[in-house]
Amino acid sequence: MFDKILIANRGEIALRVIRACREMGIASVAVHSTADADAMHVRMADESICIGPPSSALSYLSMPALISACEITGAQAIHPGYGFLSENAGFVQMLEDHDITFIGPRAEHIRIMGDKITAKDTMKALGVPCVPGSEGGVNDVDEAFRVAAEIGYPVIVKATAGGGGRGMKVALDETGLDVAFRSARAEAKAAFGNPDVYLEKYLQRPRHIEIQVFGDGKGRAVHLGERDCSLQRRHQKVLEEAPGPAITPEQRARIGKVCADAVAKIGYSGAGTIEFLFEDGEFYFIEMNTRLQVEHPVTEAIFGVDLVRQQIRVAAGLPMEFHQEDLVINGHSIEVRINAEKVPGFSPCPGRITQYHAPGGLGVRMDSALYQGYAIPPYYDSLIGKLIVHGRDRDEALARLSRALGELIVDGVDTTVPLFRDLLAEPDIQSGNYSIHWLERWLAQHYA
Repeated sequence: MFDKILIANRGEIALRVIRACREMGIASVAVHSTADADAMHVRMADESICIGPPSSALSYLSMPALISACEITGAQAIHPGYGFLSENAGFVQMLEDHDITFIGPRAEHIRIMGDKITAKDTMKALGVPCVPGSEGGVNDVDEAFRVAAEIGYPVIVKATAGGGGRGMKVALDETGLDVAFRSARAEAKAAFGNPDVYLEKYLQRPRHIEIQVFGDGKGRAVHLGERDCSLQRRHQKVLEEAPGPAITPEQRARIGKVCADAVAKIGYSGAGTIEFLFEDGEFYFIEMNTRLQVEHPVTEAIFGVDLVRQQIRVAAGLPMEFHQEDLVINGHSIEVRINAEKVPGFSPCPGRITQYHAPGGLGVRMDSALYQGYAIPPYYDSLIGKLIVHGRDRDEALARLSRALGELIVDGVDTTVPLFRDLLAEPDIQSGNYSIHWLERWLAQHYA
């Protein structure tokens, strides 16, 4: 086991990893920019080291600075959290060259899954169901018309190096395809430096279902059920729950085994998430995230498993502490992402926290790095906390979430808490009857 781990991240996820390290008796090193000198993860770690100015490019994304921090502090491994360098194959390779362990999958798996076309081809070969679409990239608009005619409209044009909804355009018919194709390529070029795109069938009312997988890197893997992440705004997840309200035990067992078998075959190591669109009882592969997800706590809640602890164990060469038959769902869990944003415009609201009180009680978890007097910097993502609840069933989890939102106090900045209070009053949310398009339509009607 490692003696010391450096966390190459900030905020609540850095704090989350520090807590796991402390329970395992491992010393932790926090890195920070000058803007984060007073951050909670810096206060809570055993050691801290400044790695640069506020700009992410010069601090949290600086590979030389992070490697230097490991050499200075004697950290043997790096946990990347999510975001930043968590899915950067070049970074993983650089760590290997410096004899530093990356707590995550191997560089080759990050590289394969980082390109959506390669990922889709790989998963199809492994027996994972995929959305009907082009075989590889589409290079010109005439080819796009041909593919669209084969799979049928509507279609969606996607950047091969895409993420966060950028480089994605929907064409309902031939008239809209030319504009969608050229627009997606231009956006992909600007956002990722790569204009390559591909086409897929555009499903009408799908749900966004993701399967949590975990591999030991030696050919054994398990799945930890699914999360429903269908409530999204601009392709960014807002609320996640597990298990999915539309998934039957039979469907879960079937797709779970397919996913676990797939990652076992490639010798995948650590936590990963295989994302699907789900419609009319069928799953269609979208992408695989080769890292810990923001919404991992809902899976931890219903299975009683510490995913970060397992990541650290597997990276150190130790076995997973469970087998598939040990993983039994207990109750229901919901997570809401609380951002420092002003509703309804969702504009970021950095500023100083004048008062903060985290909700508590049975089945309530608040993952946040906030504290009274803390100044939220304007340089990073606006996520300031995740409120997670767990109940015996979905109704109890919803009631607990409503109660916990009423207890939460964040004064000094605007937050998205009012959005969740409004959503919990909606019959479709109460019944679980929503798709990936539901929230955008609801926002257009209620927050116009």
